[in-house]
Amino acid sequence: MIGSQRRRALRATCAAMVVLSAGVVAVLSVFPVSRTHAQTATTASATAQPPAVPPDYHPSLGDLMTLAVQPRHIKLGLAGQEHNWVYAQYELSELRNAFGRVGRTIPVYRNMDMVALINTMTTAPLDAVERAIHAADAVQFKATYAHLTDTCNACHQSQEHAMVVIRVPQGAPYPDQDFTLPKR
Repeated sequence: MIGSQRRRALRATCAAMVVLSAGVVAVLSVFPVSRTHAQTATTASATAQPPAVPPDYHPSLGDLMTLAVQPRHIKLGLAGQEHNWVYAQYELSELRNAFGRVGRTIPVYRNMDMVALINTMTTAPLDAVERAIHAADAVQFKATYAHLTDTCNACHQSQEHAMVVIRVPQGAPYPDQDFTLPKR
């Protein structure tokens, strides 16, 4: 009797150790640490050198437009096409914020005050799009969004980037996102 209890306890302990080992392996596989990295960290702390500074990254105006502004413009257009006014309002806010980040990141481009240029070019068209969203007016949205898009192209032309032509989205380039109104 004592032997069988002992065997069951030993099996339970072994099973627990297997589960624990599997958990440790799973955690370590999520956070891999190479031997070189571990040696570098140990060497660096042993020599008391300051940690390496990540490279300084300065995105270009094109980078910011492609990474921050253009996706918001597209998503705003798709939301408006689907009459998803709540999401369109969100993307409009995000588009304004993206323009703000562009101005803060690149305050001067080709001797041009970017904050002033962005504000001069976009304030009225963005406000018109917002009025269309608040009115939930698809016809007005289509017209004001087209005007906003034309404004983008006029700005590109004014900065000698006429080859960058923006248009009203034709189809959703985001296959993992549904722009229609959620069903309740």
